[in-house]
Amino acid sequence: MRASRGVLSTVSLPVPVPPAPLDVAELYRLHGATVTRWASRLGGPSVDPDDIVQEVFMVAGRRLNQPFEGPGAVTTWLFRATQRVVMSHRRKARLRRLLASLPLLDLGPVLPRVRSTPLESLERGELVSRMHRLLDRLPERQRQVLILFEVEGLTTQEIAQLIGVRVGTVRVWLHRARSRFADLFVKEEP
Repeated sequence: MRASRGVLSTVSLPVPVPPAPLDVAELYRLHGATVTRWASRLGGPSVDPDDIVQEVFMVAGRRLNQPFEGPGAVTTWLFRATQRVVMSHRRKARLRRLLASLPLLDLGPVLPRVRSTPLESLERGELVSRMHRLLDRLPERQRQVLILFEVEGLTTQEIAQLIGVRVGTVRVWLHRARSRFADLFVKEEP
């Protein structure tokens, strides 16, 4: 405000308008395909990506009243949520496989089966199975970095932002993951 000859004049400044809050449907529309891709690639054949995506967006729906801060914060949060849900589903799948293999209990008919697509050829199915078997033998951090870099095509900077570590750390994990995966691939006969 400025005073001139006893009269107050006001200067109107533009008032920043806060962005409209996201709802779950909008969040899904913007990021659903990406989360689905992460879920299927991080989870492998032992999990249903649709279940993971549904769970991630259910959690996101509860989280929407809290602000996401910084550039890429929503994407980073969604990746981390997907990562946690995938790890939980993979643990459950391992437990199911363990319980199904017990000789005293016949849990086969009770436990859900892993769905396979009819269009996959036998050779491709075997290669995918082998790849996931080898990926399962990597430490979790190396496994995730290798999938994000090689399969998702993300840069080391993008991976570092998603998982919340330095770029140099991602590069070390990626180098170790590639080396370990190559050793395992050579040692395991098809």
